[in-house]
Amino acid sequence: MANNDIVMLEGGPLIDPAALEDALGWALKPEGLCKDDTCVIVHDRAALMSGDRVDVTAVASLIDRPAAHDATSDLVAIGAPRDLRRAAINDMRAPDFTLPDLDGLPMNFSDHRSKKRLLVAFSSWGGCLLDLPGWQALQEELADHNFQVIAVAVDEDVETIRGAADGITYPILIDADHVVTELYAISNVPTVLMIDEDDNIVQPNWSAYASDTFRELTGINSETQMDHIRAWAKVGTLRMSPEDAKGAVHDLSSEEEQARLFFRIATRLRNDGDAEGAERNFVTAIDLAPHDWTVQRAAQPLRGINPFGDAFMELYTAFNEAGRPFHGVTGH
Repeated sequence: MANNDIVMLEGGPLIDPAALEDALGWALKPEGLCKDDTCVIVHDRAALMSGDRVDVTAVASLIDRPAAHDATSDLVAIGAPRDLRRAAINDMRAPDFTLPDLDGLPMNFSDHRSKKRLLVAFSSWGGCLLDLPGWQALQEELADHNFQVIAVAVDEDVETIRGAADGITYPILIDADHVVTELYAISNVPTVLMIDEDDNIVQPNWSAYASDTFRELTGINSETQMDHIRAWAKVGTLRMSPEDAKGAVHDLSSEEEQARLFFRIATRLRNDGDAEGAERNFVTAIDLAPHDWTVQRAAQPLRGINPFGDAFMELYTAFNEAGRPFHGVTGH
């Protein structure tokens, strides 16, 4: 998997107890569920069992991780520990993650911990792909200020992204499983975060742009946003106070967590050639989070739907009518 905190299991939620540690990193011992030096007391061990097998969805619940099971394919998706996301949105601590670059080589977000990092979530299914050169210009401008752009494509279309990445020198990582959207409660692209050298999130989820390509649609002046980033990189001036930043991003609902997991199952089935199973799980994911573009719009190209066509305009209209729900802060 792209990230050690994201798990996909075949064969359903019931597994041999001996396989639990390999699956989740937790082992069922006499003292409870244990991982390294941490043990969670199990008051009702029978509730975790079905016959002589362990129900991994029950274990996931006990260790505070979301889980989803597609009974038809018998695939189980288990998400990241919720405390990692809570650390991001409540404590302003950036979770680490590992994702492949355009050549498939893994990179840890923490590899650049010594720098001020601009984390940019984008995609090939959104117009933010056109902002890559703008972020490159900013990277070059601020290179002497201990500044690093790191772009994450919430996407699996490596070749399209590679085609748009000519001349880009900052890391571009591929997040086909939407790991970062779960860890940072991201629901749309572009979303950017500003993270300092000590892994503190000093600017939470923000719809910032590196060009004015869509200014007529968004009403946002990209240069104003870029000036906020420059001020932080050069002299440490923040767009939001630390007090205002804490809790400014709402946590994912249980439905949104489930949507990400069923999306993960859908993409797995699609890649395995099970078009019917993929569609079934895409529909489930969309029904759970209809206004989450990292679910609904991201699924469009995978379902053979043009993400820039009539279906997108219908989605955009519904999004506006719902009050433009977004896990992030607004304003220029």
